[in-house]
Amino acid sequence: MTLILGIETSCDETAASVVLDGREILSNVVASQIKLHAEYGGIFPELASRAHIEAIFPVVAEALSQAHKTLSDMDALAVTNGPGLAGSLVVGVNAAKGLALGTNLPILGINHLEGHIYSLWLSSPEYRFVPGKSQTSEEPVPIQFPVVVLIVSGGHTELLLMSDHGMYQRLGGTIDDAAGEAFDKVGRLLGLPYPGGPSIQTAAQTGSSTAFEFPRVWLRGNHGEENYDFSFSGLKTAVLRTLQGLSPEYQPDDALPDSVSIPDMAASFQAAVVEVLVGKTVRAAAEFRAEEIWIAGGVSANMALRSSMIESASCPVRVPPLFLCTDNAAMIAAAGHFRFLAGQRDTLEFDVRPSWPLA
Repeated sequence: MTLILGIETSCDETAASVVLDGREILSNVVASQIKLHAEYGGIFPELASRAHIEAIFPVVAEALSQAHKTLSDMDALAVTNGPGLAGSLVVGVNAAKGLALGTNLPILGINHLEGHIYSLWLSSPEYRFVPGKSQTSEEPVPIQFPVVVLIVSGGHTELLLMSDHGMYQRLGGTIDDAAGEAFDKVGRLLGLPYPGGPSIQTAAQTGSSTAFEFPRVWLRGNHGEENYDFSFSGLKTAVLRTLQGLSPEYQPDDALPDSVSIPDMAASFQAAVVEVLVGKTVRAAAEFRAEEIWIAGGVSANMALRSSMIESASCPVRVPPLFLCTDNAAMIAAAGHFRFLAGQRDTLEFDVRPSWPLA
Protein backbone atom coordinates (compact mmCIF):
# COMPACT_ATOMS: atom_id res chain seq x y z
CA MET A 1 0.00 0.00 0.00
CA THR A 2 1.43 3.36 -1.08
CA LEU A 3 0.07 6.71 0.04
CA ILE A 4 1.13 9.80 -1.94
CA LEU A 5 0.35 13.42 -1.09
CA GLY A 6 0.14 15.37 -4.33
CA ILE A 7 0.48 19.16 -4.66
CA GLU A 8 -0.40 21.13 -7.81
CA THR A 9 0.10 24.89 -8.40
CA SER A 10 1.14 25.13 -12.03
CA CYS A 11 -1.35 27.82 -13.03
CA ASP A 12 -4.44 29.11 -11.22
CA GLU A 13 -5.57 26.13 -9.13
CA THR A 14 -4.15 25.48 -5.66
CA ALA A 15 -4.66 21.76 -5.14
CA ALA A 16 -3.68 18.93 -2.81
CA SER A 17 -4.74 15.29 -2.80
CA VAL A 18 -4.05 11.99 -1.09
CA VAL A 19 -4.09 8.96 -3.42
CA LEU A 20 -3.77 5.29 -2.48
CA ASP A 21 -1.79 2.98 -4.77
CA GLY A 22 -2.07 5.39 -7.70
CA ARG A 23 -5.75 4.54 -8.20
CA GLU A 24 -7.96 5.45 -5.26
CA ILE A 25 -8.61 9.10 -4.38
CA LEU A 26 -8.89 9.58 -0.62
CA SER A 27 -9.14 13.36 -0.92
CA ASN A 28 -8.98 15.92 -3.70
CA VAL A 29 -9.08 19.58 -2.65
CA VAL A 30 -8.95 22.39 -5.21
CA ALA A 31 -9.03 26.13 -4.50
CA SER A 32 -9.97 27.78 -7.79
CA GLN A 33 -8.98 31.29 -8.86
CA ILE A 34 -11.42 31.60 -11.78
CA LYS A 35 -13.34 34.50 -10.24
CA LEU A 36 -10.07 36.29 -9.47
CA HIS A 37 -8.91 36.22 -13.11
CA ALA A 38 -12.29 36.50 -14.87
CA GLU A 39 -12.16 40.29 -15.16
CA TYR A 40 -8.85 40.04 -17.05
CA GLY A 41 -10.13 37.43 -19.50
CA GLY A 42 -7.15 35.21 -18.66
CA ILE A 43 -4.58 34.39 -15.99
CA PHE A 44 -2.83 37.31 -14.29
CA PRO A 45 0.43 35.61 -13.17
CA GLU A 46 1.30 37.84 -10.21
CA LEU A 47 -2.18 37.56 -8.74
CA ALA A 48 -2.07 33.80 -9.26
CA SER A 49 1.14 33.34 -7.29
CA ARG A 50 -0.12 35.54 -4.44
CA ALA A 51 -3.33 33.54 -4.22
CA HIS A 52 -1.33 30.30 -4.12
CA ILE A 53 0.70 31.60 -1.16
CA GLU A 54 -2.48 32.29 0.77
CA ALA A 55 -4.16 28.98 -0.05
CA ILE A 56 -1.41 26.35 -0.18
CA PHE A 57 -1.12 25.24 3.43
CA PRO A 58 -4.86 25.39 4.23
CA VAL A 59 -5.49 23.28 1.10
CA VAL A 60 -2.85 20.71 2.10
CA ALA A 61 -4.27 20.54 5.65
CA GLU A 62 -7.77 20.03 4.28
CA ALA A 63 -6.62 17.25 1.94
CA LEU A 64 -5.00 15.38 4.82
CA SER A 65 -8.07 15.93 7.00
CA GLN A 66 -10.51 14.65 4.37
CA ALA A 67 -8.34 11.57 3.85
CA HIS A 68 -8.17 11.01 7.63
CA LYS A 69 -4.40 10.83 7.32
CA THR A 70 -1.37 12.73 8.61
CA LEU A 71 1.95 13.48 6.97
CA SER A 72 3.49 10.61 8.91
CA ASP A 73 1.17 8.23 7.03
CA MET A 74 2.53 9.31 3.64
CA ASP A 75 5.14 7.37 1.72
CA ALA A 76 6.15 10.34 -0.45
CA LEU A 77 5.27 13.84 -1.62
CA ALA A 78 4.66 14.50 -5.32
CA VAL A 79 4.63 18.10 -6.57
CA THR A 80 4.28 19.70 -9.99
CA ASN A 81 7.55 21.42 -10.91
CA GLY A 82 6.69 22.17 -14.53
CA PRO A 83 5.59 23.15 -17.05
CA GLY A 84 3.55 26.16 -15.95
CA LEU A 85 3.79 29.70 -14.63
CA ALA A 86 7.11 30.13 -12.83
CA GLY A 87 5.69 32.13 -9.93
CA SER A 88 2.88 29.65 -9.36
CA LEU A 89 5.18 26.63 -9.57
CA VAL A 90 7.57 28.10 -7.01
CA VAL A 91 4.84 28.25 -4.37
CA GLY A 92 3.94 24.58 -4.65
CA VAL A 93 7.51 23.35 -4.95
CA ASN A 94 8.72 25.36 -1.96
CA ALA A 95 5.76 24.21 0.14
CA ALA A 96 6.50 20.58 -0.75
CA LYS A 97 10.19 21.04 0.01
CA GLY A 98 9.35 22.47 3.41
CA LEU A 99 7.11 19.52 4.20
CA ALA A 100 9.74 17.06 2.99
CA LEU A 101 12.45 18.74 5.05
CA GLY A 102 10.32 18.65 8.17
CA THR A 103 9.21 15.04 7.80
CA ASN A 104 12.11 13.35 5.92
CA LEU A 105 9.59 12.16 3.34
CA PRO A 106 10.86 11.49 -0.20
CA ILE A 107 9.93 14.24 -2.65
CA LEU A 108 9.23 13.76 -6.37
CA GLY A 109 9.04 16.51 -9.00
CA ILE A 110 6.27 15.62 -11.47
CA ASN A 111 5.66 16.85 -15.01
CA HIS A 112 2.23 18.49 -15.19
CA LEU A 113 1.50 16.88 -18.56
CA GLU A 114 2.28 13.44 -17.18
CA GLY A 115 -0.11 14.23 -14.36
CA HIS A 116 -2.91 14.80 -16.87
CA ILE A 117 -2.16 11.43 -18.42
CA TYR A 118 -2.38 9.67 -15.07
CA SER A 119 -5.80 11.16 -14.43
CA LEU A 120 -6.89 8.22 -16.60
CA TRP A 121 -5.68 5.79 -13.92
CA LEU A 122 -8.15 7.37 -11.53
CA SER A 123 -11.12 6.93 -13.86
CA SER A 124 -13.92 4.44 -13.35
CA PRO A 125 -14.69 1.73 -15.95
CA GLU A 126 -17.63 3.72 -17.33
CA TYR A 127 -15.17 6.24 -18.80
CA ARG A 128 -13.79 3.67 -21.27
CA PHE A 129 -15.83 3.61 -24.46
CA VAL A 130 -15.68 0.81 -27.03
CA PRO A 131 -16.60 1.24 -30.73
CA GLY A 132 -20.16 0.12 -31.33
CA LYS A 133 -21.11 0.16 -27.65
CA SER A 134 -22.38 2.92 -25.41
CA GLN A 135 -19.83 2.01 -22.76
CA THR A 136 -18.05 -0.97 -21.29
CA SER A 137 -19.20 -3.22 -18.48
CA GLU A 138 -18.82 -2.30 -14.83
CA GLU A 139 -15.68 -4.41 -14.58
CA PRO A 140 -12.33 -2.57 -14.86
CA VAL A 141 -10.42 -3.28 -18.06
CA PRO A 142 -6.62 -3.45 -17.65
CA ILE A 143 -4.70 -0.84 -19.60
CA GLN A 144 -2.67 -2.23 -22.48
CA PHE A 145 0.08 -0.33 -24.26
CA PRO A 146 0.71 1.32 -26.63
CA VAL A 147 -1.84 4.12 -26.36
CA VAL A 148 -2.15 7.42 -28.19
CA VAL A 149 -2.73 10.31 -25.79
CA LEU A 150 -4.19 13.68 -26.74
CA ILE A 151 -3.47 16.29 -24.05
CA VAL A 152 -5.59 19.40 -24.60
CA SER A 153 -5.66 22.30 -22.17
CA GLY A 154 -5.30 26.05 -21.94
CA GLY A 155 -1.55 25.90 -22.35
CA HIS A 156 -0.93 22.63 -24.17
CA THR A 157 -2.01 20.62 -27.17
CA GLU A 158 0.16 17.52 -27.40
CA LEU A 159 -0.22 14.21 -29.23
CA LEU A 160 1.88 11.43 -27.69
CA LEU A 161 2.51 7.74 -28.14
CA MET A 162 2.86 6.07 -24.72
CA SER A 163 4.48 2.63 -24.94
CA ASP A 164 4.76 2.00 -21.17
CA HIS A 165 4.86 3.85 -17.88
CA GLY A 166 7.14 6.87 -18.29
CA MET A 167 7.89 6.08 -21.96
CA TYR A 168 6.63 8.72 -24.38
CA GLN A 169 7.14 9.63 -28.02
CA ARG A 170 5.94 13.06 -29.05
CA LEU A 171 4.05 12.80 -32.31
CA GLY A 172 3.08 16.45 -32.58
CA GLY A 173 1.89 19.53 -30.79
CA THR A 174 0.72 23.08 -31.25
CA ILE A 175 2.95 25.48 -33.16
CA ASP A 176 1.08 28.52 -31.82
CA ASP A 177 -2.10 28.70 -29.72
CA ALA A 178 -3.12 25.67 -27.69
CA ALA A 179 -6.70 24.50 -28.16
CA GLY A 180 -7.80 25.80 -24.76
CA GLU A 181 -6.12 29.13 -25.40
CA ALA A 182 -8.01 29.42 -28.69
CA PHE A 183 -11.29 28.72 -26.86
CA ASP A 184 -10.49 31.48 -24.36
CA LYS A 185 -9.56 34.01 -27.04
CA VAL A 186 -12.59 33.29 -29.23
CA GLY A 187 -14.82 33.32 -26.15
CA ARG A 188 -13.56 36.81 -25.43
CA LEU A 189 -14.21 37.88 -29.05
CA LEU A 190 -17.79 36.64 -28.65
CA GLY A 191 -18.23 38.43 -25.34
CA LEU A 192 -18.64 35.18 -23.41
CA PRO A 193 -17.57 34.70 -19.78
CA TYR A 194 -14.11 33.40 -18.93
CA PRO A 195 -13.05 30.61 -19.21
CA GLY A 196 -13.98 30.35 -22.85
CA GLY A 197 -14.18 26.57 -23.19
CA PRO A 198 -17.28 25.95 -21.06
CA SER A 199 -18.91 29.17 -22.30
CA ILE A 200 -18.45 28.26 -25.96
CA GLN A 201 -19.72 24.74 -25.36
CA THR A 202 -22.87 26.11 -23.71
CA ALA A 203 -23.47 28.69 -26.43
CA ALA A 204 -22.88 26.10 -29.17
CA GLN A 205 -25.70 23.89 -27.92
CA THR A 206 -28.29 26.06 -29.67
CA GLY A 207 -26.16 26.94 -32.69
CA SER A 208 -25.41 25.42 -36.08
CA SER A 209 -21.95 23.95 -36.59
CA THR A 210 -22.20 24.60 -40.34
CA ALA A 211 -23.36 28.23 -40.17
CA PHE A 212 -19.82 29.51 -40.81
CA GLU A 213 -17.08 27.83 -42.85
CA PHE A 214 -14.08 28.22 -40.60
CA PRO A 215 -10.74 26.71 -41.75
CA ARG A 216 -9.43 23.32 -40.70
CA VAL A 217 -5.65 23.59 -40.48
CA TRP A 218 -4.14 20.15 -41.13
CA LEU A 219 -0.48 21.16 -41.69
CA ARG A 220 1.90 19.26 -43.92
CA GLY A 221 5.61 18.44 -43.93
CA ASN A 222 8.26 19.27 -46.52
CA HIS A 223 7.13 16.46 -48.79
CA GLY A 224 3.43 17.22 -48.57
CA GLU A 225 2.64 14.56 -46.02
CA GLU A 226 0.21 15.47 -43.25
CA ASN A 227 1.88 15.67 -39.85
CA TYR A 228 0.60 15.60 -36.28
CA ASP A 229 1.16 19.24 -35.37
CA PHE A 230 -1.66 21.66 -34.62
CA SER A 231 -2.31 25.33 -35.32
CA PHE A 232 -5.28 27.29 -34.01
CA SER A 233 -4.07 30.89 -34.30
CA GLY A 234 -5.37 31.19 -37.87
CA LEU A 235 -8.76 29.86 -36.81
CA LYS A 236 -8.99 32.52 -34.12
CA THR A 237 -8.12 35.18 -36.73
CA ALA A 238 -10.77 33.76 -39.07
CA VAL A 239 -13.39 34.26 -36.36
CA LEU A 240 -12.26 37.86 -35.90
CA ARG A 241 -12.34 38.56 -39.65
CA THR A 242 -15.81 37.01 -39.91
CA LEU A 243 -17.07 39.23 -37.11
CA GLN A 244 -15.59 42.26 -38.83
CA GLY A 245 -17.22 41.21 -42.09
CA LEU A 246 -20.60 41.06 -40.36
CA SER A 247 -19.97 44.32 -38.52
CA PRO A 248 -17.24 46.43 -40.22
CA GLU A 249 -16.77 48.69 -37.20
CA TYR A 250 -16.20 45.77 -34.80
CA GLN A 251 -12.95 45.60 -32.82
CA PRO A 252 -11.95 43.06 -30.14
CA ASP A 253 -13.67 43.75 -26.80
CA ASP A 254 -16.49 45.67 -28.53
CA ALA A 255 -20.05 44.60 -27.83
CA LEU A 256 -21.35 42.44 -30.67
CA PRO A 257 -24.32 43.71 -32.67
CA ASP A 258 -27.59 41.80 -32.37
CA SER A 259 -27.23 40.61 -35.96
CA VAL A 260 -24.37 38.28 -34.98
CA SER A 261 -25.52 34.82 -33.93
CA ILE A 262 -23.21 33.92 -31.06
CA PRO A 263 -24.52 30.32 -30.86
CA ASP A 264 -23.83 29.75 -34.58
CA MET A 265 -20.40 31.33 -34.29
CA ALA A 266 -19.55 29.25 -31.21
CA ALA A 267 -20.80 26.00 -32.74
CA SER A 268 -18.94 26.54 -36.01
CA PHE A 269 -15.69 27.41 -34.21
CA GLN A 270 -15.99 24.43 -31.86
CA ALA A 271 -16.62 22.08 -34.79
CA ALA A 272 -13.47 23.29 -36.55
CA VAL A 273 -11.31 22.66 -33.48
CA VAL A 274 -12.84 19.26 -32.76
CA GLU A 275 -12.55 18.01 -36.33
CA VAL A 276 -8.79 18.60 -36.42
CA LEU A 277 -8.13 17.22 -32.93
CA VAL A 278 -10.11 14.08 -33.65
CA GLY A 279 -8.83 13.59 -37.19
CA LYS A 280 -5.16 13.67 -36.25
CA THR A 281 -5.62 11.56 -33.11
CA VAL A 282 -7.59 8.82 -34.85
CA ARG A 283 -5.08 8.72 -37.71
CA ALA A 284 -2.18 8.43 -35.25
CA ALA A 285 -3.91 5.60 -33.40
CA ALA A 286 -4.29 3.68 -36.65
CA GLU A 287 -0.72 4.34 -37.81
CA PHE A 288 0.87 3.27 -34.53
CA ARG A 289 -1.61 0.44 -33.86
CA ALA A 290 -2.64 1.84 -30.51
CA GLU A 291 -4.68 -0.33 -28.19
CA GLU A 292 -6.59 2.71 -26.94
CA ILE A 293 -6.97 6.47 -27.35
CA TRP A 294 -6.83 8.67 -24.27
CA ILE A 295 -7.94 12.29 -23.95
CA ALA A 296 -6.77 14.39 -21.00
CA GLY A 297 -6.53 18.03 -19.93
CA GLY A 298 -9.10 20.77 -19.44
CA VAL A 299 -10.47 20.66 -23.00
CA SER A 300 -11.13 16.92 -22.61
CA ALA A 301 -14.27 18.03 -20.73
CA ASN A 302 -15.71 19.28 -24.03
CA MET A 303 -18.64 17.02 -24.89
CA ALA A 304 -18.38 17.59 -28.64
CA LEU A 305 -14.75 16.43 -28.55
CA ARG A 306 -15.59 13.37 -26.47
CA SER A 307 -18.53 12.24 -28.58
CA SER A 308 -16.73 12.85 -31.89
CA MET A 309 -13.64 10.93 -30.74
CA ILE A 310 -15.72 8.01 -29.50
CA GLU A 311 -17.72 7.90 -32.74
CA SER A 312 -14.66 8.20 -35.01
CA ALA A 313 -12.18 5.87 -33.29
CA SER A 314 -11.80 2.22 -34.22
CA CYS A 315 -10.30 1.40 -30.81
CA PRO A 316 -11.52 2.05 -27.24
CA VAL A 317 -11.39 5.64 -25.97
CA ARG A 318 -10.75 6.61 -22.34
CA VAL A 319 -11.67 10.03 -20.97
CA PRO A 320 -11.38 11.39 -17.42
CA PRO A 321 -14.44 12.18 -15.32
CA LEU A 322 -15.15 15.88 -15.52
CA PHE A 323 -13.70 16.71 -12.11
CA LEU A 324 -10.33 15.30 -13.18
CA CYS A 325 -10.14 17.16 -16.51
CA THR A 326 -9.00 20.48 -15.09
CA ASP A 327 -5.86 20.91 -12.99
CA ASN A 328 -5.94 18.89 -9.77
CA ALA A 329 -3.51 17.22 -7.40
CA ALA A 330 -4.96 13.72 -7.57
CA MET A 331 -3.43 13.29 -11.02
CA ILE A 332 -0.06 14.48 -9.69
CA ALA A 333 -0.25 11.99 -6.83
CA ALA A 334 -1.18 9.19 -9.24
CA ALA A 335 1.78 9.99 -11.49
CA GLY A 336 3.92 10.25 -8.37
CA HIS A 337 2.91 6.74 -7.32
CA PHE A 338 4.28 5.21 -10.51
CA ARG A 339 7.41 7.36 -10.40
CA PHE A 340 7.91 6.33 -6.77
CA LEU A 341 7.63 2.63 -7.66
CA ALA A 342 10.13 3.18 -10.49
CA GLY A 343 12.66 4.44 -7.94
CA GLN A 344 12.52 8.20 -8.50
CA ARG A 345 13.73 10.24 -5.53
CA ASP A 346 14.59 13.92 -5.93
CA THR A 347 16.83 16.06 -3.78
CA LEU A 348 15.71 19.36 -2.30
CA GLU A 349 17.90 21.19 -4.82
CA PHE A 350 15.59 20.67 -7.81
CA ASP A 351 14.08 23.81 -9.33
CA VAL A 352 10.89 24.64 -11.18
CA ARG A 353 10.82 24.04 -14.92
CA PRO A 354 8.32 26.45 -16.55
CA SER A 355 9.08 24.92 -19.97
CA TRP A 356 9.41 21.15 -19.63
CA PRO A 357 8.45 18.94 -22.56
CA LEU A 358 7.30 15.46 -21.61
CA ALA A 359 8.96 13.94 -24.65
